[in-house]
Amino acid sequence: MSELLAHVNWPEVGQACLDTLSMLGVALGFTVLMGLPLGVLLYLTGQRQLLASPLVYRVLSVVVNVLRSMPFIILLIVLIPLTQVVAGTSLGVPGAIPPLVIGCTPFFARLVEIALREVDRGLVEATQSMGGSTWQIVWHTVLPEARTGLIAAVTVTAIVLVDYTAMAGVVGGGGLGDLAIRFGYQRFQTDVMVVTVLLLIVLVQVLQVSGDRLVRRFTRR
Repeated sequence: MSELLAHVNWPEVGQACLDTLSMLGVALGFTVLMGLPLGVLLYLTGQRQLLASPLVYRVLSVVVNVLRSMPFIILLIVLIPLTQVVAGTSLGVPGAIPPLVIGCTPFFARLVEIALREVDRGLVEATQSMGGSTWQIVWHTVLPEARTGLIAAVTVTAIVLVDYTAMAGVVGGGGLGDLAIRFGYQRFQTDVMVVTVLLLIVLVQVLQVSGDRLVRRFTRR
């Protein structure tokens, strides 16, 4: 076994795992923080909704669609000047977080909008008839009723972020992707590549299983 994994530096692998988890945790937090209000606004300004505004919805949709349609590897390069201003560097974990957030926030916002649209319109109208304000309807009716859909959206977004953190390694973003590119690809160390890929697969499986369990738990309630 030691011969098969002769090129694997386990302390470096461990540090790469921590870097990937750091990027995932911080980027997911900011993505939810920014994407949830954006998704709610898309929902509210949509057709036949509480704050229906075709112009606002159209503008937001165009922005979201443009950012979603841009390949992440290109977004990484385009955002290097902005990343240097925001994070002070375009390398390592700090340099990867801004493009990760900008790349995933529109994706998460669209998932939030879809989840909120699944809420029974009768519940919204009932709350509205009792004199509830738009904020009260969203906070006390729409978001709680869409809870399982929102959990599923967070799970899917986290898995997409894992994929993006691996791509961030192309521009020195750190983590398992960076390790796979520098050693597995550029130095032809197949064992390093295999280990990093297996660790990424395990991480994705853990996220998916955890998300599915949370969805089942709250669905039963």
